[in-house]
Amino acid sequence: MMTKSTKDKGIEFKTREDAKAIARSIQKPGQSKEQTKLIAQGIQKGIEVYKKKQNSRAREIDKKRKQTLKQRSQQFTQTNPSSQVPETIMYRQHWLPWLLLLITWVAVVGAYLTCSIIVLRQEAPTCPSL
Repeated sequence: MMTKSTKDKGIEFKTREDAKAIARSIQKPGQSKEQTKLIAQGIQKGIEVYKKKQNSRAREIDKKRKQTLKQRSQQFTQTNPSSQVPETIMYRQHWLPWLLLLITWVAVVGAYLTCSIIVLRQEAPTCPSL
């Protein structure tokens, strides 16, 4: 597990490498290594300041978001105090599936009785074997 200082050093190293790469890309012919190094340090400082500013802005935005969420939840509980009481949920089934089931069973029983009567009368076997 990385500690905070190790993590910061890794970020600082990456920032330093990025700054060096940028400084090399904008290097003018005849520019000394010392000048390029100073430019890289300035770029690194600028990147660090920018990152700190972005982090502080992100923290402020997050604080404001949390405050608004907290206020909204407080307003909701103040305007709707009965929402804290657990409600009993009653399920009401529709009658159509039960009607279709009943019709199906009546049809099956009717077909069975019809075939049984035909077999008992010994008429031509038109019923499927049961």
